[in-house]
Amino acid sequence: MLFDPMYFLFILPGLALSMWASFRVKSTFNKYSKVRSARGLTGAEAARELLRGAGIGDVRIVRSHGVLSDHYNPVTRTLALSEPVHDSNSIAAVGVATHEAGHAIQHARNYAPLWVRSALVPTANIGSSIGYFVMLGGLFLASTNMVLIGAVLFSAVLLFQIVTLPVEFNASSRAKALVVQHGIVTLQERQGVDKVLNAAALTYVAAAVSTLLTLLYFLVRSGLIGGRR
Repeated sequence: MLFDPMYFLFILPGLALSMWASFRVKSTFNKYSKVRSARGLTGAEAARELLRGAGIGDVRIVRSHGVLSDHYNPVTRTLALSEPVHDSNSIAAVGVATHEAGHAIQHARNYAPLWVRSALVPTANIGSSIGYFVMLGGLFLASTNMVLIGAVLFSAVLLFQIVTLPVEFNASSRAKALVVQHGIVTLQERQGVDKVLNAAALTYVAAAVSTLLTLLYFLVRSGLIGGRR
């Protein structure tokens, strides 16, 4: 399979898109991490102010390790911000922190796609752990049924990523509107926030496209689509 032209035809575009999206988010974050916000709020302060403005006072904001490891945990109601975001007063830090605060607002407002995504986590973890290898084993053993079973498992990953898209886009939309509404950044500074969050959104699109192309490769290669092996 390593020398299968069809493999590279399906896999390389997704890989290239993922690499480009990763480069975009890192370069955009690095660029705007050098631009200080006019109010000088750190990421943690900006997130806290956004939550306060939304009437949410039961979310803990904590510092986490790693770079761009920021996330919101709806189970513990904890907003974890990486050090470059938590402690920085840059436009990039404000953008990332308020995006994560957007997830906390989604949780408080019972935003349906967020709950669906949380419910899909267990099956997506199973699919990502074994789905690919079951499909791969099916190709080597020339077992269409085995490929089909692996594809069903792997489809859970794709479904999770598809549901993730509106969750992430909505969190960014909330953040973009509220940072200006609550005076966290100026309207001019919001352009930088938009660019940071738009670049981050590309990574989720790239992940979904890459997973879809991988799934299609195995279905086509096994003959489940197209009728040829």
